[in-house]
Amino acid sequence: MKERTITLAAYFLFFAVVFALPFALNSFWTNRIAVYLVYAICAVGISLSWGYAGILSLGQGLFFGIGAYMISMSLTLALPDNNPVPQFMLLNMEPNAPRDLCCATPGSFLWQPFQYLSIGVLAGILVPCVIAAVLGYVMFKRRTSGVYVSIITLALALIGQMLIINNQPLTGGFNGLADLAPLSVGGIEFDPYGKSVYYLVAAALLVVVLLSRLIVSTRMGHVLKAVREDDARVRYLGYNVENYKLFIYCLSAAIAGIAGLLFAVTSEFASPSLMSTSFSISMVIWAALGGRSSLLGACIGALIVNFIGSVASENVMLQPVWPIVLGLMFVLVVLVMPEGIAGIAKGWIAKLRQPRSLKEVVQ
Repeated sequence: MKERTITLAAYFLFFAVVFALPFALNSFWTNRIAVYLVYAICAVGISLSWGYAGILSLGQGLFFGIGAYMISMSLTLALPDNNPVPQFMLLNMEPNAPRDLCCATPGSFLWQPFQYLSIGVLAGILVPCVIAAVLGYVMFKRRTSGVYVSIITLALALIGQMLIINNQPLTGGFNGLADLAPLSVGGIEFDPYGKSVYYLVAAALLVVVLLSRLIVSTRMGHVLKAVREDDARVRYLGYNVENYKLFIYCLSAAIAGIAGLLFAVTSEFASPSLMSTSFSISMVIWAALGGRSSLLGACIGALIVNFIGSVASENVMLQPVWPIVLGLMFVLVVLVMPEGIAGIAKGWIAKLRQPRSLKEVVQ
């Protein structure tokens, strides 16, 4: 059986299971698995930038958090006026916020456009992309690479998190935005604990994976792999390495923004913790475990790590040591299986496809 056929069969099987799961789950697990699928979308973005282009970003949580905040602002303004609990008490904001926030504090005019859901959705995708374009242009045009890119992106995520925390009247500070209105499009309301949101997330994951697969299967994908291995040689061959890196970095940021949008819809909140260093590093671990050079492997890695993390968080003994276990897991993957689960699977398939010797056939 050809490797391409096996790969397509693996993708088909994965998504067949994903779309069939809600029929065997209750509402709680439907919501939880939907959140895991959101994380899988993040892992796809990491796989594109790190696995294919060699850009190890430790600030992916910034783009994820921005996406979550953008749509959360729109969903906050969509709340009905007859809420028995004043919104400012729920969000720890100004007494006339957020519905009248446009005239409450300096800079609060930023809330005005988010009265329209379409603005929140577009901003959740475009703002991360624009920030990545500006930062990427500065980094890649100066030929910054390696650990320096990781440090710069990490610092940017910390700056973004501090801006959110220190502007409490505008953003809700540490508490973030919670108690959001359900997503409603064309009169259809998406229930976070129902199948509607689950299939919205699953469909988004399918589209992101298919588009990413299409990109990496073209000549661009081959050039990106070459850039990962030796960008100086690719530059010598006449390719504009900086533009390739900039494109894939912006695409990765946009994917993280999409994941952030869906996270806010699924979990009904957005907080500065989404931009934390630990969360960004967790994304890298998801991709590393599954296989950073495999889109499907990155998805599976995200699902496995977050499922185990949820089980650990509910266990009194495992909860305190889970961060340590996660760190050791990353070290183990890097040292023992650098290609992750996908690399092991490819090795097994390669062995099965090897022609047997004449002696083995006779026996």
